[in-house]
This record gives sequence, C-alpha cells and structure tokens, in this order.
Amino acid sequence: MRPLNDSPYHRLVPPRPHSRREFLQQSGGGLGGLALASLLDDPIILWTTEFGRMPSTQGGKGRDHNPFVFTNWLCGGGIKRGVTHGESDPWGYKPLNREHPTTCYDIHATMLHLLGVHHEQLTFRHNGIDRRLTDVHGEVIKEILA
Repeated sequence: MRPLNDSPYHRLVPPRPHSRREFLQQSGGGLGGLALASLLDDPIILWTTEFGRMPSTQGGKGRDHNPFVFTNWLCGGGIKRGVTHGESDPWGYKPLNREHPTTCYDIHATMLHLLGVHHEQLTFRHNGIDRRLTDVHGEVIKEILA
C-alpha cells in the first residue's frame, strides 16, 4: 500500500487524487476478507493516529498538530459495529463533549478490557514507581462494546 500523502509534512502539497480511493479499497478489502472468513470475531483491530490535525495551517506550511481531537478506528473482537463515539465539534478542533472527552487512556482501558485485563490492576515498575498504561485516568468505553 502506498502512503496517503508521501510529501514531507512541512510542505502543503495536495494528496494524490487516487490515494484516498486506494486506501479505502485496500483497507476495506482486507477487513472485508477477514470478516467473510469469520476472522474478526476474536482479533481486535485498532487503527489510530499519532495526533489530530487542526482545521488551520502553520503559516501556509501544512495543517498544525491538534492535541485535542484525533481519530481511532476499532473493529473486531467485542466492538459494536457501526457506532461513533466521542465526536468532535463541526470544525474538528475540540471534542463536542468538552466536559467528558474521550481520551487515549479510555482507548487503552477499553482495549485492555477486551483482552480480559483490568486496566487499574496492570502495572509496571518504572523509576521505583508502579505505573499504569492508563495512568490515573481511563474508563472503559462501554458504549462501543458489543
């Protein structure tokens, strides 16, 4: 699969016109094949981004990083089909529900729950302190569970 936009992030270059179509065909075809073979019953697939993108530009050099909104796409083992959770505002700038936004800790807690691990009990020792993947945050997103 070719990258969606293989230009450096600091230059604003329009993506190739066929890149989105290729991406959708290849990823959808792969997942469709797994679904047809009943191979999405157990595995959990998480497709995520490093960060979101601002609806504004960095002085004409590409869209700025957005720490407030990003995309996660989940399917398979225990995820309800066809749901959207944690929507952004109409501009993709901030979470629509600013009082209770969905966080990366919630995604981690949900993934661990689906794997049969309680996120508050999974710890690792680092610099003499017991740490958690979900830190002191994280709630299982029950609305997306099948």
